[in-house]
Amino acid sequence: MQGTAASRREGRVRLRNLKTLLGIFLGIMIVVGFAGAIHAANVFFSQAIYTRDAEETARRIGRDLQQHLDTHGPRGEAPLVSFSGGDLRLSIDGVGDDANRLPAAAPPIAPEPATVTRENAVAAFMANLDRNELVGTVAVVWSGAQAAPLSSADVVPRVPREKIDRLAPRIDALLRALAAGQPRAVDVPTTLFGRMSDTTLLAVPILAGGTVAGVLILSYDQETTGLFLSEVVQIGVGILMAMIFAAVALAALFVWMRFRDRLKASKTIQFLAHHDALTGLPNRTVFSTKLNEALRLASARASNIAVMLIDVDKFKDINDTYGHAVGDLFLQVIADRLSNVYNGHLVARLSGDEFAVLIARDLDRRAVTQLASAMIAATRTPTNIDGKDIPISLSIGVAQASEAAWRASRLLHCADLALYRAKHSGRSTYVWYTPDMDAEAQKRKLLEGDLRKALAQDELRLLYQPQFSLRDLELTGYEALLRWEHPEHGTISPTVFIPIAEEAGLIEEIGAWVLEHACLEASRWRDASLTVAVNLSPAQFRPGRTEERVANALKASGLSPDRLEVEITESLLIADTDAVVKTLTQIRHMGVSIAMDDFGTGYSSLSYLSRFPFDTIKIDRSFVASVGKNPTTDAIIASIVGLGRSLEVTITAEGVEDEMQVALLRAAGCDKVQGFLFGRPMDLSNLAATDAVALSQKARRDQLALTTSLGTLPQLPFLAPSGRAPCDDTAAAGAALLAPPDDRQRRAAGAV
Repeated sequence: MQGTAASRREGRVRLRNLKTLLGIFLGIMIVVGFAGAIHAANVFFSQAIYTRDAEETARRIGRDLQQHLDTHGPRGEAPLVSFSGGDLRLSIDGVGDDANRLPAAAPPIAPEPATVTRENAVAAFMANLDRNELVGTVAVVWSGAQAAPLSSADVVPRVPREKIDRLAPRIDALLRALAAGQPRAVDVPTTLFGRMSDTTLLAVPILAGGTVAGVLILSYDQETTGLFLSEVVQIGVGILMAMIFAAVALAALFVWMRFRDRLKASKTIQFLAHHDALTGLPNRTVFSTKLNEALRLASARASNIAVMLIDVDKFKDINDTYGHAVGDLFLQVIADRLSNVYNGHLVARLSGDEFAVLIARDLDRRAVTQLASAMIAATRTPTNIDGKDIPISLSIGVAQASEAAWRASRLLHCADLALYRAKHSGRSTYVWYTPDMDAEAQKRKLLEGDLRKALAQDELRLLYQPQFSLRDLELTGYEALLRWEHPEHGTISPTVFIPIAEEAGLIEEIGAWVLEHACLEASRWRDASLTVAVNLSPAQFRPGRTEERVANALKASGLSPDRLEVEITESLLIADTDAVVKTLTQIRHMGVSIAMDDFGTGYSSLSYLSRFPFDTIKIDRSFVASVGKNPTTDAIIASIVGLGRSLEVTITAEGVEDEMQVALLRAAGCDKVQGFLFGRPMDLSNLAATDAVALSQKARRDQLALTTSLGTLPQLPFLAPSGRAPCDDTAAAGAALLAPPDDRQRRAAGAV
């Protein structure tokens, strides 16, 4: 539907642009046609003026010739020339050069005295004409008494022969016009481009006793005749055409300026309709179109195609850590690397951090796997943006059309299932689609439905793990842990259903349920000194809503705010530090304690501790598990404890499972511990108030044996008599933790 709408918008834009260009073209054609009509009228009238002038000149020359012949020519009716066999003869002896005469094949016959007089008279007239700058003699044609129709072949040339040959068609036309009975004939060349294309020819008949005895062919130069009217018209037309074209040019300029932005916007719209604005890669619409075309061709050719869905791992963390500007550059770098590795294949950006590759060529599974491996290898080199090396991690899901029933939607679904498996297999890898992924996806879908029912039917429950003070091993409180007892599948770990809840958008509702029930159950404990800790995940934390839910839970349960502790992770602060700090400050003002959970496993930016005064810092179980075994871990724990003392923050260690860990944590100065050594998570929801007190007392009695077993701990050289390194002996405690593991374990074992 989106592609169809985009195509329609693109079609409308193209039609609008086509109409605009067509209007401009029609306007130019109208102006050109109007100018052409004016020019044609000018040519027509100029031709008429030139023709009339030529006819008037020919009439005047003919009249002067007749007067000259009447005055100086022979008397009587004697013929002017004698013919031998009707052949033409050169009748003007002594006129012109020998080179300008006809060949000697037709020698002239000696004329009678009377003939010489007529020819001499004509020759004298022509010589007089040749002195004029405007009129010159081209040729003369004489005819006998029984002469055939005159033609250019009968001329007596007065100019070079090659010029006569060039003018022959025009001379023939003049002679035919005279033969048709015209008193005189003129040939005015065209003036289509404002200038005479050739010389004007005049045909002046030589009359003898009312008959045409010959014809004078004259050239007439009309360019200097003073016909200013034609020139004025031409100049006027030229000025008019220049003004018209200037107006058209200005109009075109204004139109272009008017529609330039629209044309640019149209091009931008067309580009954005097919490409991603940030990376320049084809978008989802183009990818879908190309995928459908490739599937049709592959089905017709009995070949196979493959699709890869590529997701950038932890891209949100990059945006949150370095800013969106760096995130945009990071995506551009990834787009470039994808284009380089998958050169020749279609690479598209489908969404924010999701890309797709269409391998339309029929490649076997091994070749496609090599492409995926090459892409993973290309990500091993981090990108450097603003002087910071940012690692690249991509998860790739691969599927072939033969595995997806040759349907585009099914093929993308299979690739998406493979991508999901890749992201949950450690990331920075590729996974091929297998049929068992459909069953897994169906199972997740069923669990999502069951989770909605469990939330609606109150099937979730809370377990509580005790927390003890290392100073006197007294029970101080519990941490609330969420569990789901599925009626068919039994206990489901939070690591399984929490990601499903986050994907399904149920995590906020679940978080609110945990907060309300933890506060309500803690309010029923008779020992009012026990606290309850509740985790708030980044997915459920909403500034403005979270503090409201905490206040509502305290109000509904009646629990004292100082008995509630809210635990957050460092990743929550990165998302929107200002808003999170503001929300945590409001919660703290209610009297609720704030703890930073899993300290040291995230970004551990000390700026967060300086911006917000936490009440508790919890050392992650991964550090506790290797305490006494890894000098680096020991140094980290000593640093965290020292930092807590400096900030007057309580330090709690998670995951304590043996006495050695207790001894070393007490030596470092840790305040509280929790773990299987002190108690597993237990269900307190069905216990009466007296039972809760009894359970608390039993937990204390259970620790008595541990206290006894640790009774010799004060004798350790790095422990204070109280079991905790004093504040002024932090360096000594840290030095003890940094001692060689073998030596430290030997001394601790000996003491225990």
